[in-house]
Amino acid sequence: MDTATSPPASSPRLLLGPVLRHVGHDDATVWVETDRACVVEILGQQEPTWCMAGHHYALLVLSGLPAGQSIEYDVRLDGHPVWPMPDDHRPRPRIRTIDEGAPLRIAFGSCRYARSAAVTDDQNFEPDALMVLARQLAGQDEASWPHAVLMLGDQVYADETTEATQQRIRRRRDITTGSREQVADFEEYTWLYDESWTDPEVRWLMSVLPSSMIFDDHDICDDWNTSRAWREDMQATDWWAERVIGGLSSYWVYQHLGNLSPADLAANELFQRVRGHGADVEPLLRDFAAHADAEADGAKGTRWSYRRDFGPIRLLMIDSRCGRILDGTRSMVGADELAWISEQADGDYDHLLIGTSLPWLLARALHDLEAWNEVLADGARGSRIARWSESLRRAADLEHWAAFGASFNSLAALIREVAQGKRGTRAPATVCVLSGDVHHAYVARAGYDEPVDSQVYQLTCSPLHNYVPNAMKLTFRLAWSRAAERTTRALLGLVTRVPRPPVSWHREAGPYFGNELMTFHAAGRLALVELAQTRAEQSESALHVVQRIALSTG
Repeated sequence: MDTATSPPASSPRLLLGPVLRHVGHDDATVWVETDRACVVEILGQQEPTWCMAGHHYALLVLSGLPAGQSIEYDVRLDGHPVWPMPDDHRPRPRIRTIDEGAPLRIAFGSCRYARSAAVTDDQNFEPDALMVLARQLAGQDEASWPHAVLMLGDQVYADETTEATQQRIRRRRDITTGSREQVADFEEYTWLYDESWTDPEVRWLMSVLPSSMIFDDHDICDDWNTSRAWREDMQATDWWAERVIGGLSSYWVYQHLGNLSPADLAANELFQRVRGHGADVEPLLRDFAAHADAEADGAKGTRWSYRRDFGPIRLLMIDSRCGRILDGTRSMVGADELAWISEQADGDYDHLLIGTSLPWLLARALHDLEAWNEVLADGARGSRIARWSESLRRAADLEHWAAFGASFNSLAALIREVAQGKRGTRAPATVCVLSGDVHHAYVARAGYDEPVDSQVYQLTCSPLHNYVPNAMKLTFRLAWSRAAERTTRALLGLVTRVPRPPVSWHREAGPYFGNELMTFHAAGRLALVELAQTRAEQSESALHVVQRIALSTG
């Protein structure tokens, strides 16, 4: 394989990527951004770029790959090799196709603020977990690498920009009006991805580990789609429409496309139109983003949820942000999307991983508070208390699955059916809900009144790169205590009845605070989860394992 050399000055350049996305039994997809129109070539397969708002992208679908093999690749633009760089001594980019009979490891986490180099003057930030993981893996045999990494929300922070990004914004526009120092549109969103994905270690990591992603609120705006009243307030501003169009169109380009399998891409009408458009596709994607945002107001929806199969492990990623219905009946996802999610749970697999940026199971005291708040916000004690409850919902971020009671119960019922073996010839060994958002890590085990054959867990890991104020740490520690659970429920019950969930759960590990990464290990029906953290006072050369829990013994 050729290594990149210095191409002619007039040749196209690789700006971002290669980002390895889907990897299957014999296929894969790789995403790139270039500085101009060109033809991208990987492993002899070519794809012309397409243009969005003056930026150039390609997603290559690679087929006919040998199963269960590690295939090194390079990237060529108009025939010139541009990646890997000649001075990069890390292992070459590679695609490791799925070997269905081999053990599998899937790493996951959420909430990655910019990159370490962007916050060197802020002592609150410990090293970026993805950067440290990359440094660790570069010195290991690939046999020990994870087979995929799941990024469960807040891949970029549109509403909390770094000083470097704010300086770019000031040079472009007046920051005393509109979205001020937050990003305003698609162009400024491209700056966030450039800031985050050009970190050298993380860029290498994303070229060798397949990635699956889903957004959360900060990808668009804090408290995104918390409630109908929140949407009305945002829609009344003079800047929100452009922000959400820029946010959703950039998410489609940078994150969503790579979530899809080759078969899904072939059937995706918008992607096929974009590939063959021949001109700047900005009007297409602006229209698409506006329609996608309107789902919360009762319009026809766009499905961001998706399914990936890693051999005997099924990943079902659920959009718990854009697909919310807030007009009339409150729900985390619409009826059509819920039906689709239910259909994807059918079949035989050893483990079901349900990815959703927001935890399904919170500390019980927090769950009861959110469920109680929803009852009051829906008018159980009159309109005045409903308005107060709505204000509390927004101020305290009471908007997780617990605050969408009907959706919480629907997900609980689906998981129960899977765990009872009603969706296939037998129940999977584990059903694990993977989440982030709450800036701490924990493992909770769930149980039902009826017998189930699967082990059911909530696995939460956050952040990859952020920090938690001490007051918040204290709040989460208290919330996980049995005393807080009993006291909270008793006090809330003085105002109105607190709904009882159809599932029980208890904490098995946590809460842990710091930059961290969880890894799900599976060998057949055996499974365990491992939590590792970065340590600022140490060498930054490795993640340090702080907890390992057996989830299933087969």
